Amino acid sequence: MSVGRFSAERLSEGSFRRKMWSSTASFISRTARSDFWLLCVDIYPAIVAAVLPWSTSAVLFLMAIWLVILIPTMRADAFLLSLRHPAFWLPLSLLALAVVGTLWADSVWRVRLHGISPAIKLLAVPFLLYQFRYSRRGLWVLVAFVTSCAVLMVLSWLVFATPQWSIAGSREAGIPIRNSIDQSQEFTLCIFILAYIIVSSIKRRKIWPAVVLGALLSAFLGNMMYVVLSRTSLLYMLILTILLVVRELDRRAAVVLLAGVTMAAVIVWDTSPYLRYRVEQIAAEYEAYQQSNAMTSTGRRIEYIKKSIGFIREAPFIGHGTGENKTLFEAVAAGKSGAAGDPISNPHNQTLYVAIEWGAIGCLLLYAMWYFHLTLFLQRGLVSWIGLIVVVQNFVSSLSNSHLFDFTEGWIYVLGVGVAGGMAMNVARADAMEIPTA
Repeated sequence: MSVGRFSAERLSEGSFRRKMWSSTASFISRTARSDFWLLCVDIYPAIVAAVLPWSTSAVLFLMAIWLVILIPTMRADAFLLSLRHPAFWLPLSLLALAVVGTLWADSVWRVRLHGISPAIKLLAVPFLLYQFRYSRRGLWVLVAFVTSCAVLMVLSWLVFATPQWSIAGSREAGIPIRNSIDQSQEFTLCIFILAYIIVSSIKRRKIWPAVVLGALLSAFLGNMMYVVLSRTSLLYMLILTILLVVRELDRRAAVVLLAGVTMAAVIVWDTSPYLRYRVEQIAAEYEAYQQSNAMTSTGRRIEYIKKSIGFIREAPFIGHGTGENKTLFEAVAAGKSGAAGDPISNPHNQTLYVAIEWGAIGCLLLYAMWYFHLTLFLQRGLVSWIGLIVVVQNFVSSLSNSHLFDFTEGWIYVLGVGVAGGMAMNVARADAMEIPTA
């Protein structure tokens, strides 16, 4: 009798728990479909874009919250189906390779696990692509980023005039926070986003918006030419200018723009001692490295390439394993001086970084990811233009830095490709179904 009563109680308790779980799941499902919840899902990436130029910890914290509130809104079948597209699964494959690569690394496990962290941000790409394939609020992210960078640009001019205002105590004039590489990456994106909008406004004969945005573009460009400049930015600015001309302008407009750019370049070169110094230093740094092994920026990069080639030859197919960049470079720099004795943690080149740790397999995944992300943006329009310049800038800047795995530049890539890529897919899907989009 007591056994029967006990079994009945257990059955009743199990039934109660199932009802509780069912009620909780039903409540979460209803809440996740509410307008407020969906609004929050769209707002968080915009907030992340706004804080990206300013804070690292805030980006990680907000992205974690965004992922938690996004998951209840997702349809598992639709997300799994989307993973068939290379743009979705290739970032995950590169992250998976980083995880698996810990198995053949020689460093202690703390170093191996730390080596995974630069690739973790790639996890957000398929989720962003999924979200903004259905959301129509993606341009909020663009507005938030450009507005935040505009505030940073104004502050940069102020810090240039009054260096004591620097937030992070930077020793470089005109850098309120972080460094010239991050700031140039951000400002260049803003310049070419604004340039596209200005060209589009002129085509539609909307002159005053073009004038206002032209003034903002000039402020960004002037800051880079006279205040703070990463030399790599000159290369990708040239490539993006050519891309803008070829993609968006007819022959007559292209000639006018190129003539104007050439004239502006001559004027800036003649009036900016800072720009001339930054460019002329390349030759001076190379000569100092050749003569005395001086630890100059140019000399160190040459050393990184030489050492990297040697490491790659030792393990060309699967690399040395996750986290081994730091270990290998520190070991080969031990006991040396000058540029040869620089104990860096990565070779300042994304391809070399990946090749050293994961060999040819890693490089294949890396270039496949860049390629398939680029193919998302072959259509015309502002959204495709944003995605295109994000991918091109990341690829070109990764020739002299590991920008996919660096914090600011890596998150710019993740947000840019995720948001713009999802929106581009949305437009393509609507066009195929003949559905008008806003």
